[in-house]
Amino acid sequence: MTGISPGPAEPENAGAGRGAAVLDIGGEIGALVVVMPASMLGLEVEIRSLDGQHVVGQAHTHAHEHLAHVAVVNRPVADGQVPSLVFGELEQGRYELFEKGRPDAVALRAAVVGGEVTSATWPD
Repeated sequence: MTGISPGPAEPENAGAGRGAAVLDIGGEIGALVVVMPASMLGLEVEIRSLDGQHVVGQAHTHAHEHLAHVAVVNRPVADGQVPSLVFGELEQGRYELFEKGRPDAVALRAAVVGGEVTSATWPD
Protein backbone atom coordinates (compact mmCIF):
# COMPACT_ATOMS: atom_id res chain seq x y z
CA MET A 1 0.00 0.00 0.00
CA THR A 2 1.39 3.41 -0.91
CA GLY A 3 1.34 6.46 1.31
CA ILE A 4 -1.30 8.39 -0.63
CA SER A 5 -2.85 11.07 1.51
CA PRO A 6 -6.52 11.95 1.15
CA GLY A 7 -7.43 15.22 -0.56
CA PRO A 8 -8.66 18.24 1.32
CA ALA A 9 -11.74 17.73 3.45
CA GLU A 10 -15.04 18.64 1.83
CA PRO A 11 -16.91 21.46 3.56
CA GLU A 12 -20.22 20.44 5.14
CA ASN A 13 -22.15 22.81 2.86
CA ALA A 14 -19.99 23.60 -0.15
CA GLY A 15 -22.74 25.79 -1.65
CA ALA A 16 -23.03 28.12 1.35
CA GLY A 17 -22.66 31.75 0.40
CA ARG A 18 -23.07 31.21 -3.34
CA GLY A 19 -26.56 32.68 -3.43
CA ALA A 20 -29.38 33.95 -1.29
CA ALA A 21 -30.22 31.99 1.86
CA VAL A 22 -33.66 30.40 1.77
CA LEU A 23 -35.39 30.70 5.14
CA ASP A 24 -38.40 28.65 6.21
CA ILE A 25 -39.88 30.82 8.97
CA GLY A 26 -43.34 31.47 10.36
CA GLY A 27 -45.36 30.83 13.48
CA GLU A 28 -42.89 30.10 16.29
CA ILE A 29 -39.95 29.65 13.88
CA GLY A 30 -37.60 32.54 13.12
CA ALA A 31 -34.07 33.02 11.78
CA LEU A 32 -30.88 34.71 12.93
CA VAL A 33 -28.43 36.49 10.61
CA VAL A 34 -25.16 37.72 12.12
CA VAL A 35 -22.76 40.10 10.34
CA MET A 36 -19.23 38.92 11.06
CA PRO A 37 -15.73 40.44 10.86
CA ALA A 38 -13.97 39.49 7.59
CA SER A 39 -11.12 38.04 9.66
CA MET A 40 -13.49 35.26 10.79
CA LEU A 41 -14.28 33.87 7.32
CA GLY A 42 -14.35 30.07 7.48
CA LEU A 43 -14.70 29.95 11.27
CA GLU A 44 -17.55 27.81 12.60
CA VAL A 45 -19.93 29.26 15.18
CA GLU A 46 -22.19 27.21 17.47
CA ILE A 47 -25.54 28.24 18.90
CA ARG A 48 -27.11 27.21 22.20
CA SER A 49 -30.58 27.94 23.55
CA LEU A 50 -31.03 29.79 26.81
CA ASP A 51 -34.70 28.81 27.07
CA GLY A 52 -34.75 25.13 26.10
CA GLN A 53 -35.59 25.64 22.41
CA HIS A 54 -33.84 23.80 19.65
CA VAL A 55 -32.79 24.40 16.09
CA VAL A 56 -35.47 22.89 13.87
CA GLY A 57 -34.27 19.52 12.60
CA GLN A 58 -31.81 19.14 15.51
CA ALA A 59 -32.36 17.10 18.66
CA HIS A 60 -32.80 18.94 21.93
CA THR A 61 -29.34 19.98 23.03
CA HIS A 62 -27.67 18.85 26.23
CA ALA A 63 -24.07 19.38 27.31
CA HIS A 64 -22.96 16.06 25.82
CA GLU A 65 -24.81 16.42 22.50
CA HIS A 66 -23.91 18.08 19.21
CA LEU A 67 -24.72 21.79 18.97
CA ALA A 68 -25.94 23.28 15.71
CA HIS A 69 -23.20 25.24 13.95
CA VAL A 70 -22.61 27.17 10.74
CA ALA A 71 -19.53 28.62 9.08
CA VAL A 72 -18.86 32.29 8.43
CA VAL A 73 -19.10 32.82 4.67
CA ASN A 74 -19.33 35.78 2.33
CA ARG A 75 -22.96 36.23 1.32
CA PRO A 76 -24.12 38.34 -1.60
CA VAL A 77 -25.79 41.68 -0.89
CA ALA A 78 -26.86 44.49 -3.22
CA ASP A 79 -23.46 46.19 -3.29
CA GLY A 80 -21.05 43.27 -2.89
CA GLN A 81 -20.58 40.64 -0.20
CA VAL A 82 -20.81 40.58 3.58
CA PRO A 83 -19.20 37.97 5.86
CA SER A 84 -22.05 36.51 7.85
CA LEU A 85 -23.64 33.45 9.30
CA VAL A 86 -27.26 32.34 9.05
CA PHE A 87 -29.19 30.12 11.42
CA GLY A 88 -32.26 29.57 9.27
CA GLU A 89 -34.76 27.79 11.50
CA LEU A 90 -34.80 28.59 15.21
CA GLU A 91 -37.65 28.29 17.66
CA GLN A 92 -38.60 31.66 19.15
CA GLY A 93 -36.45 32.40 22.20
CA ARG A 94 -33.05 33.50 23.48
CA TYR A 95 -29.78 32.09 22.20
CA GLU A 96 -26.05 32.48 22.77
CA LEU A 97 -23.33 32.04 20.17
CA PHE A 98 -19.65 31.18 20.43
CA GLU A 99 -16.79 29.88 18.34
CA LYS A 100 -17.13 26.13 17.80
CA GLY A 101 -15.58 24.20 20.67
CA ARG A 102 -15.43 27.24 23.00
CA PRO A 103 -18.79 27.08 24.88
CA ASP A 104 -17.43 29.06 27.83
CA ALA A 105 -16.51 32.02 25.60
CA VAL A 106 -19.97 33.31 24.65
CA ALA A 107 -19.52 36.21 22.23
CA LEU A 108 -23.12 37.13 21.42
CA ARG A 109 -26.64 36.72 22.76
CA ALA A 110 -29.73 37.25 20.61
CA ALA A 111 -33.49 36.94 20.95
CA VAL A 112 -35.25 35.33 17.98
CA VAL A 113 -38.90 36.17 17.27
CA GLY A 114 -41.08 33.67 15.43
CA GLY A 115 -41.88 34.65 11.86
CA GLU A 116 -39.06 37.21 11.73
CA VAL A 117 -35.40 37.45 10.77
CA THR A 118 -33.34 38.76 13.67
CA SER A 119 -30.16 40.64 12.71
CA ALA A 120 -27.09 41.04 14.90
CA THR A 121 -23.44 42.02 14.61
CA TRP A 122 -20.63 39.95 16.09
CA PRO A 123 -18.50 42.06 18.44
CA ASP A 124 -14.99 42.95 17.22
